[in-house]
Amino acid sequence: MTPDSSFHGLPEAKRTIIVAIDGPAGAGKSTIARHLARHFGLLNLETGAMYRAFALKALRADVPLNDSKLLEELAAETAIRLEAGDSENSVLVDGEDVTGLIRNPEVTDAASRVSVHPAIRSWMVKLQQQLGAVGGVVMEGRDIGTVVFPHAEVKIFLDAAPEVRGQRRFEQLGPAPAVQPEEVIRDLRARDERDRNRADSPLKPAEDAVLLDSTNMTLDEAVRAAEAIVEAKLSGAALQA
Repeated sequence: MTPDSSFHGLPEAKRTIIVAIDGPAGAGKSTIARHLARHFGLLNLETGAMYRAFALKALRADVPLNDSKLLEELAAETAIRLEAGDSENSVLVDGEDVTGLIRNPEVTDAASRVSVHPAIRSWMVKLQQQLGAVGGVVMEGRDIGTVVFPHAEVKIFLDAAPEVRGQRRFEQLGPAPAVQPEEVIRDLRARDERDRNRADSPLKPAEDAVLLDSTNMTLDEAVRAAEAIVEAKLSGAALQA
């Protein structure tokens, strides 16, 4: 599916819009990005899944996650592709659909570790820019509005208190999780520390991003707030056209 094929009556001038959603782990970026994509007829590109897919390959290959040179060599022989679906993207690594394999805590933690390496981030940024080059996309991650698409028309920085994000992640683990909520929150805080303090593309809001703090919001309230931010931008674009 091309981005053009999914628009629901948007004027031609708006079909190139890029919505960038950044924020820490567990903030709800994927959920809100999926909703915005469906609501506005945009293509959803989940960049975090790309890092998790590469992390899965590194784990399978027993490549040390702190070895930048070996990771860079692995990246040079890795093909990652996202295919749009009704509810979520399909994630393919070297032609293999790994969508159902990249959501466990081990892969998520590994993704955070490989993402600190400048060479890996540079490689991923190029891939992400290629995927979103024609516009008409919602793209979420850690540095979309600051690095990948600094000229995105809409930038949202989605955040929430660590305790709230950790509890949400815990509840996503199912009815009999192998860890306690405190462990999930501790791991999330450690990931926040890595993401916010890495030398290359640290997690931070773009200067022109709209901050959306969902700490005291229900999921539905956060979704509606994000929807309103995009609608306001689209309305402004219509007035200028």
